[in-house]
Amino acid sequence: MSKDFLSKIIDQKKQELIEAKARIPESALYHEAFSNHDRRAFFEPLKRPGINIIAEIKRASPSKGPINIDLDPASLAKAYEKGGAVALSVLTEKQFFMGSSKDLKIARAATALPVLRKDFIISEYQIYESVVMGADAVLLIVRCLFESQLKELIALTAELKLDALVEIHTEKDLETATKAGAKIIGINNRNLQTFETDLATAMHLVSLFKKDQTPVAASGIENRENIEANLKFGINNFLIGESLVKAKDPTGFLFKLRGNNRLDTSN
Repeated sequence: MSKDFLSKIIDQKKQELIEAKARIPESALYHEAFSNHDRRAFFEPLKRPGINIIAEIKRASPSKGPINIDLDPASLAKAYEKGGAVALSVLTEKQFFMGSSKDLKIARAATALPVLRKDFIISEYQIYESVVMGADAVLLIVRCLFESQLKELIALTAELKLDALVEIHTEKDLETATKAGAKIIGINNRNLQTFETDLATAMHLVSLFKKDQTPVAASGIENRENIEANLKFGINNFLIGESLVKAKDPTGFLFKLRGNNRLDTSN
């Protein structure tokens, strides 16, 4: 392949944006977004002591292909809520992750949990779109944006009363996120260019955080031992997708990850 995964995804996203704007003008989406005020707090639960898990609804990935194509967003969201998740993350990217805005809407309607829209956001249009589809927070990936763009999008999310989870993978990404004013920072253990995963990434980068920044470890968290390793470095917030989506008993698996007594029957 001549291009890395992230470049391919961004190229696809740019084309989708052209098509989306042809269907719904940005001005119309803007007005609808600013008239919508139904928000659930996404950031607040992440400040709590203990293990806070953002549980993800994810059908597929570019590197592994189908993971759980026929999942039921409502049932899975309810199972996550029952297992003690503090929030949901829903993939809405279509081409590579086989997600949709419908998945997000269904999942949010099924629970009282706040919902993160996980996609590759590169424009204000997508922020307005996120509000309209019902998201309470959005993912902003440093590697997808210029520093000036990131700063502008963070400001826009604040104006719209959305929370922004800003994703980093390197020290340079963290520097950019900090300059842009990011407060909730997701440390992706996965390199989005190669899709290789290294759990040591979050444990290293969190030592460079400012006191007012809240870390969330993401990618590669598969068991209680992974959780405990991160806790030693002061990370108690986790975004977990693939291992949860593949579990036969997501509720029980969440209990096990969080250190509760309920037995896990997913293995």
